[in-house]
Amino acid sequence: MKTKLITREGYQQLKEEHDYLWHERRPEVTKIVTWAASLGDRSENADYTFNKRLLRQIDRRVRFLRKLLPDLTIVDYSPQQDGKVFFGAWVEIENEEGEIKRFRIVGPEEIYGDKKDYISIDSPMARALLKREVDDDVEVVTPQGKKTWFINRIDYTPSKL
Repeated sequence: MKTKLITREGYQQLKEEHDYLWHERRPEVTKIVTWAASLGDRSENADYTFNKRLLRQIDRRVRFLRKLLPDLTIVDYSPQQDGKVFFGAWVEIENEEGEIKRFRIVGPEEIYGDKKDYISIDSPMARALLKREVDDDVEVVTPQGKKTWFINRIDYTPSKL
């Protein structure tokens, strides 16, 4: 089961996506579907077929967001988190080969799209890092076996990493 946590920024992005789809994109597509339907034979009308499918996709996403948003718990930064890895932390880790990774631990709904440096709180890496401090060695179980990572830095603002 997915964790129902989200950062304030992630919640705001999902809310903005919902509002855009419902108030802007859906009315645009509805007008096109109405116009295309008025042309007659719908079975051979590409505009109608394509935009009707697009309208169903928009409606499906809006339903998903309307169900999801009320169930999410927004987690804000607290100064008590400093020095340890918790939800919303930016973490820099390094392995024995010198490979360095930087990422932010966020909710499962925030890792999609262009968020290449975000990992889910439900991932094995995030679970292993939780409550750890700088200079700790962390053992993470992966499909390739156990790997050891060293925590170089923990921060709650992306500009400092």
